[in-house]
Amino acid sequence: MKDPCSSVSELLGKYYDQESTDQEKILVEAHLVDCSSCREALRSMVEFSHLMKAPVEGYAGKEDFERVWLKVKRGTQFEVKPSWWVAFRSWFDLSALFQKRVLIPAAVAIILLIFVTLHPLFEKSPSLSGQFGVEYVESMTNNVMVYEIEKSKVTVIWLFEGSEAESTPS
Repeated sequence: MKDPCSSVSELLGKYYDQESTDQEKILVEAHLVDCSSCREALRSMVEFSHLMKAPVEGYAGKEDFERVWLKVKRGTQFEVKPSWWVAFRSWFDLSALFQKRVLIPAAVAIILLIFVTLHPLFEKSPSLSGQFGVEYVESMTNNVMVYEIEKSKVTVIWLFEGSEAESTPS
């Protein structure tokens, strides 16, 4: 059979914290009348609690709880979450770069580098305006076409193998 002190000692903490049910409370109080060791254990819990409360109550008297409460309120206020569109646009917001003066030259340098790098890609190629000539020569074995541009002095020669009848689709 189980020792009554061991079952009550498990309930002493709940009894002291006033968390026990009515039935547990009646059981513990009936046991405390007869058992001096359990009464001593309960008394030591009370003393320990007073030992812990004294410094806390001392500091609590010195603390300005209104100021602390304001800090807690500020820390727990809910932030309004921006919409997904605003969050997406914030990734491309460059105003933060211009708030720091050190980043302005870096941003200008990056823009210039991009412009200098991409400029040749968008440059217009010279058109085929001007005088040019095309000569076409047919033979039994090969066909040749010569394309000459006088202004830039470029000559392009195409050599077609086989007869013209074979190369043109029917």
